[in-house]
Amino acid sequence: MESQGKATRIRLFNFSTPQMRAFHMSWFAFFLCFFAWFGIAPLMKVVREEMALTKEQIGWCIIGSVAATVLARLFVGYLCDRIGPRLAYTGLLLVGSIPVMAVGLSHDFTTFLLFRVAIGVIGASFVITQYHTSVMFAPNCVGTANATSAGWGNLGGGVTQLVMPLLFALFVGGLGLAPETGWRTCMVVAGVACALTGVAYYLLTQDLPEGNFRELRAAGKLADKHATRGTFLRACQDVRVWALFVIYGACFGIELTINNVAALYFIDYFDYFKQMDAVKAVSMAGLIASLFGLMNIFARTLGGVFGDRIGKRWGLAGRVKWLFAVLFCEGLALMLFSQMNVLMLAIPSLIVFSLFVQMSEGATYSVVPFINPKALGSVSGIVGAGGNAGAVAAGFLFKTESLSWPTALFVLGAVVTCCSFLTFAVRFSPAAETEARHATERALSGSALEIQPATA
Repeated sequence: MESQGKATRIRLFNFSTPQMRAFHMSWFAFFLCFFAWFGIAPLMKVVREEMALTKEQIGWCIIGSVAATVLARLFVGYLCDRIGPRLAYTGLLLVGSIPVMAVGLSHDFTTFLLFRVAIGVIGASFVITQYHTSVMFAPNCVGTANATSAGWGNLGGGVTQLVMPLLFALFVGGLGLAPETGWRTCMVVAGVACALTGVAYYLLTQDLPEGNFRELRAAGKLADKHATRGTFLRACQDVRVWALFVIYGACFGIELTINNVAALYFIDYFDYFKQMDAVKAVSMAGLIASLFGLMNIFARTLGGVFGDRIGKRWGLAGRVKWLFAVLFCEGLALMLFSQMNVLMLAIPSLIVFSLFVQMSEGATYSVVPFINPKALGSVSGIVGAGGNAGAVAAGFLFKTESLSWPTALFVLGAVVTCCSFLTFAVRFSPAAETEARHATERALSGSALEIQPATA
């Protein structure tokens, strides 16, 4: 995306510039989407008992929660290139809030699964977050901006594991609601928050540093939306995009899977929870599971920060090598966690595993903006969809009656380790390396910035 005035620094406490407003609104919107997306996960023990769900049915719910997001991310990436991130995010938040609130109408497995699938659409918010920060920040800090906005957004997956059980306990224990009414009320609260944020996004942000797509096109300062035709096809023809598609499935896909299963995993496989009543078990398991997501407050940022610093010294190839290192370690850490059957050992191994998962995600999106900037939305959408495709594939392991969840996690760890070698397919030409370096120099000097498409 051709744009002038990209920020070369991230000033966290500055809300006056369009770049920083986009940064703060995009991570907060993604945070709420993530919170609502996985808000039901820590309450699944209550839902399971109310609807008498089997292991296979829970597995289908895990798959369903991330399946719709695959197509949604592909479409939203294309939409960003055409109408801009401001309108795309506003529409997604308003539409996505409807199934979040409406899931309370479910009364059996079929209706619950349908709403769970529909809620997954808001997971496409990640693509808009990455798009908006990519067009607002210069190459010297775009990896850090992408990683931080996405990481703080992903933090919603940890916070919801902690807050939803507390909210449930408040509604049931404090206000006297029945459990089946309590979890439904929790989801209504999450949906309302998403809708209000959609309105705020429309009022407080703009598409580019210079203004919105519509006004810039009317003034002849931005190519017509018809110029975006063919960008999706060009992105699909680049083998590097599909390598990153799989790679992101091996990190973000794993995070989505853990967000879905962590609370139930601890309740079902650790004796510590066996003697607790339902409310206490849900609260305690949610607290422990939240540690995985809460690492996003800094871990994903680390992946982007090191990606930017390594890129400054060793170029785009250095960014890719960093991605290989953290993804390889993620696979090993997941295999280690899967073998822990003592709670006091499982918790620290979960934290180490979470560190590498989220650094891998940050490292991935420190590479994505340089693949094909003229088709940024399409590339971001395809790679982002890979995360959900990975979660869908992983979900089938958890619905298999003959496979225990620890074994499923060990298999996933081995797969992630193998996927790390796909980074060797992500290469950049000398011309692309030179252009990325010059683009950074132009941004730092305050001149107009335009990154030309890289040549594979």
